[in-house]
Amino acid sequence: MTAPSRSDLRRLPSQERLALIGELWDSLTDEQTPLTPAQEAELERRLASAASERKRGVSWKELKSELRQRRS
Repeated sequence: MTAPSRSDLRRLPSQERLALIGELWDSLTDEQTPLTPAQEAELERRLASAASERKRGVSWKELKSELRQRRS
């Protein structure tokens, strides 16, 4: 099977090209799509933030109870 040329790809409707992009992206492994240093730093920042926010969180049971009280 021969790969389509770039001009062939450009002639495809945009929705088909977007679907191909998605299929190509999904075919890559994590190792084939390394993060940039900036992306790595942002991911670490978000993970740390999520961990600290989790400590301040409430359980679903507590939240549901509070919401029911607000309705009353």
